[in-house]
Amino acid sequence: MRLTQLRSFHAVARAGGFTGAAKLLHISQPTVTTQVRFLEETYGIELFYRRGHKVSLTPLGEQLYELAQRIFTLEGETVHLLEDSGELKSGHLRIAAVGPFHVTEMLARFNRRYPGLEVSVRVGNSTEVLQRLLDYQAEVAVLAQYTEDPRFHSVPYSRHRIVVFVHRSHRFARRKSISIRDLAGEGMILREEGSTTRKAFDDALRDHGVTPRVVMEIGSREAIREAVIMGVGVGTVSEVEYIPDPEIRMVRLRDADVYTHAHVVCLEERRGARLVEAFLEIVAELQRSGGGALAHSAQSRNNGLGRTGSPPPPIKTRRVP
Repeated sequence: MRLTQLRSFHAVARAGGFTGAAKLLHISQPTVTTQVRFLEETYGIELFYRRGHKVSLTPLGEQLYELAQRIFTLEGETVHLLEDSGELKSGHLRIAAVGPFHVTEMLARFNRRYPGLEVSVRVGNSTEVLQRLLDYQAEVAVLAQYTEDPRFHSVPYSRHRIVVFVHRSHRFARRKSISIRDLAGEGMILREEGSTTRKAFDDALRDHGVTPRVVMEIGSREAIREAVIMGVGVGTVSEVEYIPDPEIRMVRLRDADVYTHAHVVCLEERRGARLVEAFLEIVAELQRSGGGALAHSAQSRNNGLGRTGSPPPPIKTRRVP
């Protein structure tokens, strides 16, 4: 087996077809087809189910894809090691995050320290973010999911209170706080299943015996905000992510401590990778200097009622709790 054949197989699996794989590799489609066919014929195996122009992995193909992911990840790290001569002068750090707010101050310091590195951020819910780590599509994740899984290594960063927000004409709009039981019967606009904010809020409602009347499920904070502005219902958001608007008002829950917790997570097997180590060092520095500056500034911008995120504990690394 040649590495070029494995690379073609890996690209077809990623792209879901031979045409997309050819574009990824910048080679012709017949070349990709020939390399994959040679791999299958040499070993007498079937790696893909072929359905017209689309393909899907066979069980054996899925196993080989996982190995190929590791091989090409290690290949990339090897190239970076040789090119940079021990210094992070170039490379690409991929971050998966549940939102831009928690990760911004980390990225700002990281970019100042390593200006030659390219950094990209993909946003999704906690389930999607963890999956990107497992699929080797991100080196680091910033999320709030509590998952007991020995495959992950986690650094706790900060916590942020969940609040509700309503249209300015809503009966809650003139109140600074409400009881969580006041939400009984209210039309709620909630995040999708898999969102940490959704899970934390659902748990709090259940603990207080409140059955929500969900009028809408939306997969983004921005869309929930627009729905509340239009008067569709009551929304929920982490306080650090609340963006003021003349049409909406933020309201705290006075009898329910509902929080999301920001964690920086990587694969346990990759915590020693140079890019990952460099990012975790930045996180440790932010922890030692107080961290959570973003949460504080966001809270002050919202209404000046004090700091949103509780000061994080002294830095310590551990597996995801």
